[in-house]
Amino acid sequence: MNPCPSGNHGHAETIAQALMLGEMTPDKQHEYANMLNEMLELLHEYADIQEEDSTIVPAEIPADVMRELAEHYTAGETLESLAARHPYSYRKIRTALIGAGIALRPPRIPLPPTPPGMVNAYGNGRSIRQLASTYRMSYNQTRNILIAEGVRLRRRGQP
Repeated sequence: MNPCPSGNHGHAETIAQALMLGEMTPDKQHEYANMLNEMLELLHEYADIQEEDSTIVPAEIPADVMRELAEHYTAGETLESLAARHPYSYRKIRTALIGAGIALRPPRIPLPPTPPGMVNAYGNGRSIRQLASTYRMSYNQTRNILIAEGVRLRRRGQP
């Protein structure tokens, strides 16, 4: 199927000519590039939905489904798991939750595995800064690993 049966590409052809002839400012080029990226993302999202489910997905999320999404999200479920269970994309669910006034949690940054000996070294008096240097990690990453391991942190300067 030809997307432009008349052979007239209209606005796209005009933009392409202006670009090739150097008649478009860099700001305009970026504006059109961003627009094309958004369109590409939407087309991929639509294609993914069509591949997953051949039934037509309503453009708007029904109120009862929206209540269920909000309830599950506020109970701790992730956007990824909600998108996996419903015929809506991650982006659609995220946008709908924001529109419904649901405060989104910050994304969790996965921690690397706890290096062997880190917890024991902290328990034996090494500071977080010393551990960060030894294991070549940032102070915050080292601290977060210790907290994730259930270590009770000492006050600053205490052995």
